[in-house]
Amino acid sequence: MHIFLAGATGVLGRHILPLLLDQGHQVTALTRGDDGAAAIRSRGASAVIGDVHDRRELARIVGAAAPDVVMHQLTDLSGGSSDANARIRTIGTRNLVDAARAAKVRRIVAQSIAWAYEGGPDPAGEDAPLDLTAPVPRRTTIEGVAALERAVSELPEWVVLRYGLLYGPGTWYTPGGLIADKAHAGTLATSDDVSSFVHIGDAATAAVQALAWPSGATVNVVDDEPAAARDWVPVFCEAVAAPPPPDGPSAPRAPWARGADNHYARKHLGWVPAHPSWRTGFFAE
Repeated sequence: MHIFLAGATGVLGRHILPLLLDQGHQVTALTRGDDGAAAIRSRGASAVIGDVHDRRELARIVGAAAPDVVMHQLTDLSGGSSDANARIRTIGTRNLVDAARAAKVRRIVAQSIAWAYEGGPDPAGEDAPLDLTAPVPRRTTIEGVAALERAVSELPEWVVLRYGLLYGPGTWYTPGGLIADKAHAGTLATSDDVSSFVHIGDAATAAVQALAWPSGATVNVVDDEPAAARDWVPVFCEAVAAPPPPDGPSAPRAPWARGADNHYARKHLGWVPAHPSWRTGFFAE
């Protein structure tokens, strides 16, 4: 197929691109500048330079590419701003979906997150509601996610991938990454908050497999072991050669910090993570 990959030079896009090419797909990859375009072309894909916030230009770019599928892996995390990331989810997605529809693209695969659910006692399945009544700043993130997922569902065929916390090369959860820096500074706190992780390689594999998944699927892409921070933080510290976290009582769990369940992806879609748990995955490259 001909895939239009938006976010091709982002953390996930850099892992997805070679997988698509290895499977024989033609890829037109969107990037913001010349350096990104050069990196894309060096891998054997076609590169186009553009800004998803420029509605008219994006429509021209997608129309000229005339792809079979749009793959949405757009984020804006470089500045650590939830507002910027919500904006790209809201406005960037709106522009990308409208451009795809004008180009008569039928299918889209889009990146979402697995920690946007309402509170509950157990890891969330895909049928759990989004936490739309959360206080700010969490509500900013949730509203961006909801806008993204609504827009994506307007195309005839769509798959939404709700990723867990990404770890591995190029992420925040890797030696030299933002969370590793916190671990070395002794500021990575333990708590009873539960998170679900997914290795960047497993997330990329899910994105490529989703090209053939049933339309209308919303899928938690997480590993097998949701975990409280009091359990995963010491293991992560060891993996990045940081001191153990400070001793002391763990903060109680926020109701929404419940993790997510991967039963649907594993049992019904055949996605099998190469790293089923962060316990060993944190030590993998």
